[in-house]
Amino acid sequence: MLEELKKRVYEANMDLPKYNLVKFTWGNVSEIDREKGLFVIKPSGVDYDKLTPDDMVVVDLEGNVVEGRYKPSSDTPTHVELYKAFSKIGGIVHTHSTYATSFAQAGRNIPCYGTTHADSIYGDIPCSRNLTEEEINEAYEKNTGKVIIETFEKLDYMATPTILCKNHGSFSWGENAKKAVYNAVVLEEVAKMAILTEMINKEVKEAPKCIQDKHYNRKHGKNAYYGNDVK
Repeated sequence: MLEELKKRVYEANMDLPKYNLVKFTWGNVSEIDREKGLFVIKPSGVDYDKLTPDDMVVVDLEGNVVEGRYKPSSDTPTHVELYKAFSKIGGIVHTHSTYATSFAQAGRNIPCYGTTHADSIYGDIPCSRNLTEEEINEAYEKNTGKVIIETFEKLDYMATPTILCKNHGSFSWGENAKKAVYNAVVLEEVAKMAILTEMINKEVKEAPKCIQDKHYNRKHGKNAYYGNDVK
């Protein structure tokens, strides 16, 4: 079942160490087949250098394992909540990458200081609130997803396709697993740039909104003109 999807999810997971987004097994990628109502995700705690496409786990939108010899990622309930709430997304990435996680641990949004950020992510990258003790003890991973959804009540989850989970790490998403990984890489790079920018200039201000709008819309707006549609 879903052999091509397993292959894509495997390849996307292997991109995490390739782009230095994970150490050991600190991350996962999934992608959903909306027609079937099933998604494929990395197994829990299996080293990246031991993974194969056949090791990917097929899960339904209630979190039940449909196919696979391993348990799915412990973050599976978070992925379930995001797929249910964010109908336009097709892939999700979770990592504890160094620079993004540093902002998450500090409990800070990442301001948009320049065009590298604005090209892919509109506005600040938000940091969620902490989960309450009750939320942690009741259903930690599921409630992590619910808090992410709560954070996006007034935000466009496709224009800002990533979030910092306070004291935890980050989640990113996109139209598919490959795009979700791309957004996770962008998140880590702009987090690194933001830290260095603040070290160089402690009084730095966000980029003017007109610059942010220009760079986001020239790639993603109604009249976007960046790039070529090369087959």
